[in-house]
Amino acid sequence: MNQSRHAQFEVLQAGLAKEVVAADYPSSLPQVNQTAPVPRRIRAVLNGRVVLDTTSALYVWEWEHYPQYYIPVTDVDPAVLVDERHEQHLSRGTARRYGLAVGEVSRPAALRVYGDDARFGLAGRARFEWDALDAWYEEDEEVFVHPRDPYTRVDALRSTRHVRVELDGTVLAESASPVLVFETGLPTRFYLNRTEVDFTHLTATGTVTGCPYKGTTSGYWTARVDGKTHPDIAWSYDFPTRQLLPIAGLVAFYNEKVDIVLDGQRLARPSTHFS
Repeated sequence: MNQSRHAQFEVLQAGLAKEVVAADYPSSLPQVNQTAPVPRRIRAVLNGRVVLDTTSALYVWEWEHYPQYYIPVTDVDPAVLVDERHEQHLSRGTARRYGLAVGEVSRPAALRVYGDDARFGLAGRARFEWDALDAWYEEDEEVFVHPRDPYTRVDALRSTRHVRVELDGTVLAESASPVLVFETGLPTRFYLNRTEVDFTHLTATGTVTGCPYKGTTSGYWTARVDGKTHPDIAWSYDFPTRQLLPIAGLVAFYNEKVDIVLDGQRLARPSTHFS
């Protein structure tokens, strides 16, 4: 390798090293306002009635972490729409606000429909508030929290790497047979058998969260160490989605809030929106 190429290689190595220190996992790909066609049938239900049914939805990334569905208004049941006669002048164009009414159930400000001046091909499309509907479906499988990002990959892999979870010097869990979950845009999560978790430091809480890739949690725990309380620091999925079945019944901790020692090396706490 000649001197100039060697220098270029060292610069490249230094740049890569900085990237690894900053984050040791891949980031999300899409940019804000990127759009893409949804190849899946999308339906949503309110009070037992199908409110929308489409094979022509559009993904729109309102922020980089995950998209929203934008639905052709022609694929929305007009009988359930309540025109609130309110226009909004938004960055993506002018939108008219609607509520939903199905039987005795009404949901005000449930969606907005974009007009002819809309950017990014959004004219004539409706953007729903996710929680305004009782359930969303991709094909015939329910989707939780928000649409699944087509550029996100989530893998649950069995491993024999040694993992120790510590908090302020106290060992909360230790395993040589974890399941590692690799999810685009998030640090690696380590799921451990319950028999490998020291529950004397943990107290169950009533917290429930959902994930479009894993499903709905079945348990959360708060840690108490040296008189200090750390709320909802660990969780479990007893009945995850079929793609994440290897994590069923296992317990994971927020890397952002505990210290992970992996194969003898203490990992830096990542900085994410969970920090």
